[in-house]
This record gives sequence, structure tokens and C-alpha cells, in this order.
Amino acid sequence: MPTVSVDKQQLFDLIGKNYETQEFDELCFDFGVELDEDTTEEALKNNEDPELKIEIGANRYDLLCIEGIAQSLNEYLGRSEAPQYKVSKPTTKLYIEPSTEQIRPYAAAAILRNITFNQKSYDSFIALQDKLHSNICRNRSLVAVGTHDFDTIQGPFHYRALPPNDFKFVPLNQTKEMTGAQIVELYKQPEQKNNLGRFVHIIEDSPVYPVIFDSNDTVCSLPPLINSEHSKISLDTKNVFIEVTAIDKTKVEIVLNQLVAMFSRYCAEPFSIEPVEIVSEHNGQSRVTPDVSPRHMDVSAKYINSCLGLELSREEICGYIKRLSLQGSPSPEDKDIIKVEIPITRPDILHPCDIVEDAAVGYGYNNLPKREKLSDANFVASPLPINRVSDIFRIASSQASWLEVLPLTLCSHDENFKFLRLEDDNTQVVKLANPKTLEYQVVRTTLLPGILKTVKENRKHSLPIKVFETGDVVFKDAKLERKAFNERHWAAIYVGKNSGFEIIQGLLGKIMQTFRTQWLPEYGKNSSSRGYWIEEDESLATYFPGRGAKVMFRAKEGEEAKKIGHLGVLHPEVMNNFDIPFAASYVELNAEVFL
Repeated sequence: MPTVSVDKQQLFDLIGKNYETQEFDELCFDFGVELDEDTTEEALKNNEDPELKIEIGANRYDLLCIEGIAQSLNEYLGRSEAPQYKVSKPTTKLYIEPSTEQIRPYAAAAILRNITFNQKSYDSFIALQDKLHSNICRNRSLVAVGTHDFDTIQGPFHYRALPPNDFKFVPLNQTKEMTGAQIVELYKQPEQKNNLGRFVHIIEDSPVYPVIFDSNDTVCSLPPLINSEHSKISLDTKNVFIEVTAIDKTKVEIVLNQLVAMFSRYCAEPFSIEPVEIVSEHNGQSRVTPDVSPRHMDVSAKYINSCLGLELSREEICGYIKRLSLQGSPSPEDKDIIKVEIPITRPDILHPCDIVEDAAVGYGYNNLPKREKLSDANFVASPLPINRVSDIFRIASSQASWLEVLPLTLCSHDENFKFLRLEDDNTQVVKLANPKTLEYQVVRTTLLPGILKTVKENRKHSLPIKVFETGDVVFKDAKLERKAFNERHWAAIYVGKNSGFEIIQGLLGKIMQTFRTQWLPEYGKNSSSRGYWIEEDESLATYFPGRGAKVMFRAKEGEEAKKIGHLGVLHPEVMNNFDIPFAASYVELNAEVFL
């Protein structure tokens, strides 16, 4: 959870009261945040201004600055109404060129006119950007913000993606003009003290870099790394141009909304915003950002009362959620429904249960009635069927003297394919968009890489090494909503001075016997009974030629048989790829066929 440091006296001035530490701590608790520290004692010793460090929920982006905290507390205390944001007609455009689809395809922008900064509000403006970058923007990998003195640049603006050496500009707080490639190299150097080097990896390996230009082809920024010195904002800036680029359309709009919602209060006309028309040239579509219109959600008063154990009227519920910036009104059509307007400052409201939570905060958690018991229902826990099957695999394997291992689910792309002598056809494996290391690039589609890595780390132990794993693998499926699915597998390996194929086949027989599955000789061709058999399969490149087989299984009498796994002697190249100087046999089954 993020912690926001605010000037103590400034916050108390904004909410109209000086609180004792204990009193303010209780207010924070009631509101749903936590006072982490009051630095008054230490600050007075060092002749500094006291600060309050407030811990907030990770999804409350509107509380990442003192302006948002003060506004929300004032609404909670009934001292002020929620702001009414106004947008004028757009006077400029931002064109998103098709080339940006290669790297950061989304953008949004807005202008704050006739703004007046002082040192504290200016510092808060910069700090909010940093907090958003660390939070919802995921260290700028998803979203990046650029702010500019609008009077130094001229619209319309163009968002392009260009090769690193095809543009030049003077980066913020620098004096020398540099190409994009030179800027990246500059901020990679460890002696740079501005910490921008930790963002270099986001664009470093891309053939093109995202760049914002004005109508005179003056570079405004190189997102997500650095703005231009040419359009640098200062305390004297009167008109601020805000541009946001991203790889996620929803998040780009949330970030822009938070910035304009918090700092449009300093405009000559408070809470007025000049939007920018965003034109996507690859499809000819356009939209105006920001959209400050509230979202709407219907919620049942009966649902709220049942969750909280109360009997509030719809009007009373509307009064309580108003303390949390939500505007509610009873529906004239349905006597149970409350129509709720959700402002742009509350993107965390995603479901009626979030409104229930706000109603509880507005009512007061300490005021909720205590219940002797939560429910008259009785609940008896039981394992999922697949977990019961997994336990059968574990017990049977351990009875056969195999040891269980628990490798990681992520592995490198080479470990999942190249090291196993397999080709990636891009139809099965789920790949991480931004892996932290080369060791964790994909979600495994087989248990073999993890088991071999475990054997590698234990290869100095006495032979034979006999280990097994029961765990999930993941496959892509574009037809599913989540685009992927988990599948429970069981696998075992025998590693020794000889391959021990007969031993691993014996373990397979033990497993099948445990599941009351009979062996069907001659590939089961002459039988329609339930059972299993193995067939040689030359397509399994992971195994030594002529030593690989697929496991066939007929679940019910008369049904068509299907492949449920494979076994064989692992190819020497596979063993060498994992630095294992021994022979090995391996078996892997889809455990879900036994459900």
C-alpha cells in the first residue's frame, strides 16, 4: 500500500481544523486510511515542517496527493461538495500515427489553462506524477506522463514511433542536443543520479522509440523516459499541456483523469479543463480526452442492508455514500434500486460490493450492529476433485519410492522448447510481456524443464535419482475469455547410469493400477474395454529415436481412445542442455482424464 507524505499544517488548513495526533488517527481509521507516522517531534528538532505519512489503499489513486486527501476528507466530514468538472471545446489535436502500434499505441491529452502554481502546489504536481508512475503505471511500463509549458509549443501534436537515430532534442535538465539512442545510452550510465536508468529497458530493445512532436516538429518528450528541456514547466507556467502514452487504453484515461481532477482546482476557473481531440490515424477514429462525465451503476438497497445488517432507507444510503464522493438517487421505477453516479476520481468502483463498502465507511464501521453469528448455514470444506486425484498420484508415486519436487511454474523460452528439441509454433505457450529475467519468460507447457533443473542442482547425489511432480501447466486458448487455461499434469523421471526405461514403465503401471485401469495388450486394438496401452511415436523429438511412446487411454468401454501422455528415454542432447551427465527415462500424464 502506498504511503503519501503531506505537510501537516497545510493539510489541517485545507480541512479547516487542527487535530491532535490521536484524533486525526481516528479520523483516518474511520475514513478507511491509516496514519502511519506524525513527524512533528523529529521535525521540530531539525527545524523542518512537520509531515503526516498516510497509508492509503493501492486502488485509491485520488488520494496520492494532498489535494485529493483534503478534498476527500472535506467531503467525508460534510465540509464541501464533490467538485463539478467542466470541459470547454477542444482547440487542438493529438494525432496518433500507425507506427506507434509497434511500441505504445495509446495516448490521451488535456490542457490546464490559466493555472497558478506556488512552490507547494508545484511540488505536489510533480509528486503526484511520480506516485502514479510507481502505482497504476507500473514504473512507466504501462503508462507514462509528460507535462509541458503549453506556451512554448504549438499544436496540433503528433505522436510517432521513429528509429532511435532519426530524431534529436535536448533532454530535460541537459544542455546538449542528443539522438534517441544517445539519450538511452546516457541514462544507462550508473553515475546518473536521477534514477531514469530503471526505465530504459522499456524501450531500449525496440527498433522504434515513441516521440511526441508539436506542429513545428519540436520534440516534446520521449516517453516513457524523459521530457524535452524546450517545454519544461516551472512555477511561472500558466498553461500546462499534459500528454499520457500507454499500452493500455483504460489506464491511460484513468491516469489523465486523476491529474486533471486534482490540479484543475488551481486554474483561474476552478475545475475547468480544456480537452484535446485524439485522432488515431491507423483507423481514422477520434475521441476527446478527458471524459469527465460520471459513470452510472445501479445498486439494490436490500443488497446493501443485507450485507451491513441494517435497515436503511434509500435516502439514508444516498447520504452515506455521498460522504465518499458518490452521488446517489432513488430510482423512480424500482423501489429497491439506487442510481449511483461515480466521479472520475473513483475508478476503484467496479462492482456494487464497492458501493456497499463505501456505505459502510459512510455509516461508520464502529456503528455497525454486532451479529451473534454470521449465518445459519453450515459449511464443510472438501478438496476439489482435481486435488483429490493429485493426492492419489502423490501417494502412489511415493509408495513406489519416488520423491516429490516442487519446481517453479515459469521457465525460460529455451528451457521449454529449444532445450527439449521442440519448436514453438506460437499456438500454445503463454509468454510474459515484460519478464524480469531471462529465466522467467514463459509459463511452462510441460513439467519436464522444472524436473530436469531440479535434477541438475542435485546431480552430485547418489544414483539413481527418482523424483516426481504433480502440478499445473498452462496452454493458450483464444476461444476462452481469459485466453488460457490450466491443466493438471503428473510426471516422473528416473536418472542413473542406465536409462531405466523398464523402471519408469513399471511406475506407469503402478499409477494405472492405482486408478483401476487395466493394461490392454497389442495397443488395445482388439478390445473396447476401459484401459491403457502405449504406442511408439517418432514425433516426440525429446526422446531418443525409437525410445519414445505415447500413452493411449480409453476412459469408458466402447469409447474412442485418446492420447493422455508420453514416456521414453530422454535424448542425450536434452540431458546435455541441462548439464546432466547421465541417462534418464521420463513419463508425463494429463491427470485430469481421471476425474
